[in-house]
Amino acid sequence: MKNTPHHHHKGEEKHFTSAEVVRDVVIGMADGLTVPFALAAGISGAVDSTQLIVTAGLAEIAAGAIAMGLGGYLAARTDVEHYENERNREFWEIEHKNDWEIAETREIFEEYGLKGENLDNVVTAISQDKQKWVDFMMRFELQLEKPDAKRAPISALTIGGSYVLGGFVPLVSYMMTDDINRALISSAVLTLITLGIFGAAKAKVTGLPIAKGAFQTVLVGGIAAAVAYFVAKSFGG
Repeated sequence: MKNTPHHHHKGEEKHFTSAEVVRDVVIGMADGLTVPFALAAGISGAVDSTQLIVTAGLAEIAAGAIAMGLGGYLAARTDVEHYENERNREFWEIEHKNDWEIAETREIFEEYGLKGENLDNVVTAISQDKQKWVDFMMRFELQLEKPDAKRAPISALTIGGSYVLGGFVPLVSYMMTDDINRALISSAVLTLITLGIFGAAKAKVTGLPIAKGAFQTVLVGGIAAAVAYFVAKSFGG
């Protein structure tokens, strides 16, 4: 058996696509909340101008959204390319290593309890159609489902757009007051609450305990902001 990474995607395609969209939103929002929040908190420890913090935050949001969106696009394209490469390899192996592929097919069906004549008949039948045979091997040997080629641009826009929306949350407080301390406290409370909500959403999508997901996301965001704040405070005097 080939040692190829397995990707398990269960359910019908419409459910899978919906889950992917939700996942992209949560990823974009979570990072959009955490990074600008840490940046704003860090700068708050070194400067006394909310306008400067807002300007730096907006610049970071723009750069972060592009980087995250591009990352989502490349990840989706990599999934498509990986699937196509594996599919082409299966076709090549059917042509050049036919006996080996038949043995692998037999092994898969044996795992489902088929034996003797029934096994021989099933293996013979499926090996008559190369397209269906390859489809079978992609799913049951390599555990790969065909990814949607249209997901790449959608994923990029979803992640990037969500990053922008999330990034504005920690900056709102700085836009509404000139008092940095008040803005920092308000931003921290608002951001951590929002992080908790999306941490819980992310946990639900990935199947983790909701309370644990919310706590972990809040903890990571809080630590990132605290470290950024004290580093900036130390070097900024």
